Amino acid sequence: MIKLYQAKNSSKEDSNKKTCAAQLRINKDVNELELPPGCHIEFRDKNDFLNFRISIAPDQGYYKGGRFWFTFKVPTNYPHEPPKVRCETRVYHPNIDLAGNVCLNILREDWKPVLTIQSVVHGLLFLLLDPNPDDPLNKEAAQVLQANKKLFEQNVRRAMTGTSVIYK
Repeated sequence: MIKLYQAKNSSKEDSNKKTCAAQLRINKDVNELELPPGCHIEFRDKNDFLNFRISIAPDQGYYKGGRFWFTFKVPTNYPHEPPKVRCETRVYHPNIDLAGNVCLNILREDWKPVLTIQSVVHGLLFLLLDPNPDDPLNKEAAQVLQANKKLFEQNVRRAMTGTSVIYK
């Protein structure tokens, strides 16, 4: 009976250790964060470092002049699992769908515990600077980018001003 009780308590302790480890690691990541120009971090709850937003305003490329907000939800087993990242800003992009899902390899199969929030921010910035039509979530945008870069650029501008885009 005592051993069973100890096993229950140890699993609770393990759960608390995971949460504490994630909080410690995210605190370290945030303290060491050096955001590129045009990027800004925002904590809606100053006591919750596991949920925050980052805005990225590229200064070049198709998305120059735009500001894009991404929400980060850091799991309790971070850094062994990547943060969940969604784009809050509607954007015409091959690697971001209309629901805000982001297709970035380091947020999926290429995640490693040595990666940091800094790595994710740079990955998101790179997606905005150089969209990847070979691994799309928005297949229509990817097809336009591959077939007609000028039309893709026009569509990005139209979408950023709230105008509908043209697919052919």
